[in-house]
Amino acid sequence: MKKLLIATNNKGKVKELQDLLKDTGLELVTPAEINLDLEVEEDGATYAENAAKKARAFAHASGLISLADDSGLEVDALDGAPGLYSARYHPKPGANDADRRAYLLENLAGKPRPWTAHFHATIAIAVPEQEVQVVDGNCYGEIIPEERGTGGFGYDPIFLLSELNKTMAELEMDEKNRFSHRAKAVMNAIPVLKKIYSG
Repeated sequence: MKKLLIATNNKGKVKELQDLLKDTGLELVTPAEINLDLEVEEDGATYAENAAKKARAFAHASGLISLADDSGLEVDALDGAPGLYSARYHPKPGANDADRRAYLLENLAGKPRPWTAHFHATIAIAVPEQEVQVVDGNCYGEIIPEERGTGGFGYDPIFLLSELNKTMAELEMDEKNRFSHRAKAVMNAIPVLKKIYSG
């Protein structure tokens, strides 16, 4: 079986990536399953730098081909913030997803709606001792002032997909995995993976 390490400790991301990659014929491995406890500081200037840094570190530590992603929410009324800092977008250390959503809405208060926004995802695939390959995906919508839905994670409850009139948190997993930024990035990553594993 050809193994692929999902290079993240974020349970929400692991679940999504496992679902998105389930038909690839690869054996998907998580860091927990191989007792790999690795935190990589995301200090790159771009999504691609962060994703590549994570993929490279996990590939080096495990000896396995590794897939990492870096993603963020970019809100037009906030000049693209929180962007790269989406997972750390709060002045208080130890803030959780709900704190970050509330802080985002605080910063949007008083700005004219619709608050157009998009989720961006960059996926990096690292083969030990080789070049890292990077692909992207985007999902467009708007931020709404009230939370809707109980699925997903992060900013999903306040990110509305206009064409479905549902937030990302109101989508079933299979629906989310047709429309999300991560789904689109994975679709672009699959041909790269096929090439790597057939080579």
